[in-house]
Amino acid sequence: MERVRTPEDRFNDLPDFAFTVKYAQVVDPTGGEPLRMAYLDEGPRDGDVVLLLHGEPSWSYLYRHTIPGLVSTGHRVVVPDLIGFGQSDKPSSRGDYTYARHVEWMRQLLFDELDLHDITFFGQDWGSLVGLRLVGEHPDCFARVAIGNGGLPTGDERANDAFRAWQEFSQTAPDLPVGAIISGGCVVRLSPEIVAAYDAPFPDDSFKEGARIFPMLVPTTPEDPAHDANVAVWKVLAAWEKPFLCCYSDSDPITKGADRNFLSTVPGTKGQAHVTIEGGGHFLQEERGPELAVVLNAFIAANES
Repeated sequence: MERVRTPEDRFNDLPDFAFTVKYAQVVDPTGGEPLRMAYLDEGPRDGDVVLLLHGEPSWSYLYRHTIPGLVSTGHRVVVPDLIGFGQSDKPSSRGDYTYARHVEWMRQLLFDELDLHDITFFGQDWGSLVGLRLVGEHPDCFARVAIGNGGLPTGDERANDAFRAWQEFSQTAPDLPVGAIISGGCVVRLSPEIVAAYDAPFPDDSFKEGARIFPMLVPTTPEDPAHDANVAVWKVLAAWEKPFLCCYSDSDPITKGADRNFLSTVPGTKGQAHVTIEGGGHFLQEERGPELAVVLNAFIAANES
């Protein structure tokens, strides 16, 4: 599997990103050389683990304003960069990116490398798709789940018009302006410095094959390769009695209403303080990062084992 690696100097002096990146080796189960996967691991080693997973086309930079609030209350906060994003290696062919591979790469990092357990998981966008698969396939490793602006489609649902437009754009745009896309998904447009930070992992289009293909990997038909695996996870969620929180933002056309699926299906949602985070677009962590930390801290405190 051919891959590219973003030069480290692209990540120098990013605004508000004074974290130490760590790396692990993950392998493709079909063979080949390992890939380097980047992650942040902040807070005390013996703290309760909070796992934050980003989506498309962002990276761990998205959580820079959420991490401090969680660490300040004693949590250990783990924030990976999905393969193809951030400071992780980026396979050079779109065909090398599959939903199943992303789940397996993340499984290796969380369980084989870091040996995490009793995890409080928060996922948004593709972070939800990858993380919920792991929740369903390794439920004993997770203590709590929170989802904001995410879902777990099986392909049996009809994708909304906003998502279909995003799919078409991702495949037809001559350039994929990652920073501008994230800015456009926010209620208030981002400063040039922040846009540049989101562009940092992608020096040119050869680094964007993962970002290009990700929208097409979301299951949108029952024939999708991920259909059966995601249906199986929904069966696990239908019996999930551990705490499950919905904390969506108020201004996201992509995932609006997706929380209803969880609220009507997952027993663990009952009695939880579900919240709508005001003033946030699709990338609620970017615009309401500290508020998200407050919500997650309260969720954990209210549901301590």
